[in-house]
Amino acid sequence: MKPIVLVHGFWVTPRSWENWIAHYEAKGHQVIAPAYPGFEVEVESLNADPAPILAVTVPQIIAHLEEAIKALPEPPIIIGHSAGGAFTQILLDHGFGAAGVAMNSAPTEGVRVVPLSQVKSTFPVLKSPANRHKTVPLSFEEWTYAFTNTFTEEESRYLYERYAIPANGGILWGSVLANFQPGHQDTWVDYHNDDRAPLLFVSGSEDHIMPPAIQESNAKHYKSNTITERKQYEGYAHLLPAQKGWEQIADEVLEWALRHALPSR
Repeated sequence: MKPIVLVHGFWVTPRSWENWIAHYEAKGHQVIAPAYPGFEVEVESLNADPAPILAVTVPQIIAHLEEAIKALPEPPIIIGHSAGGAFTQILLDHGFGAAGVAMNSAPTEGVRVVPLSQVKSTFPVLKSPANRHKTVPLSFEEWTYAFTNTFTEEESRYLYERYAIPANGGILWGSVLANFQPGHQDTWVDYHNDDRAPLLFVSGSEDHIMPPAIQESNAKHYKSNTITERKQYEGYAHLLPAQKGWEQIADEVLEWALRHALPSR
């Protein structure tokens, strides 16, 4: 069975994949969910001391993920959520993975669609340029709007306390400015790369922070002679991996990835 790599996004840690790890391991897969460099400690530790969050960069994250993938016995299925979806795209572009799934993915460089709900969701960071040098947490109300707007208040509160950490303001500001600066930035991919592994974009219809329009635009940027598909799940918010019914989604995206996976090289 192909190994599986789960890549988390911002404002959370690998703990956000806890249910998916157990689910896929029960099917016999080797599963890893690498933390970003410095994020190897528990959520509670990062909330108490967010210095590692401020120190990390996108190139460091990508290099760390690539080293983890190199240690696997064969090219894995890579599944990334939110910023992890953008990192999944970068990893595939760099030649890693047999297939990839980008769930409620942050955009790669060149995607200029900015829905109003995304502006509201990211406003806690982007409201001030000074946040480029800070870590920025979300309040419970901000978390609910951005991540769990279709969840009950009880579910949202539990997940906020279990998963939420601050985000690196500099990285988020950098993703916004990437489309306005010369040269390739940290989230650049070659949309014409014919050697890239198959890629599936998964969207939740009710996602506020990375609405389906972003995934649609991102997918349309790819002009390579490779498989690039989209699938939307109705009624799902941004924190799709933790919403009721996630098991079916986990099974369906894995089935797609295994069916389209490149043969081992």
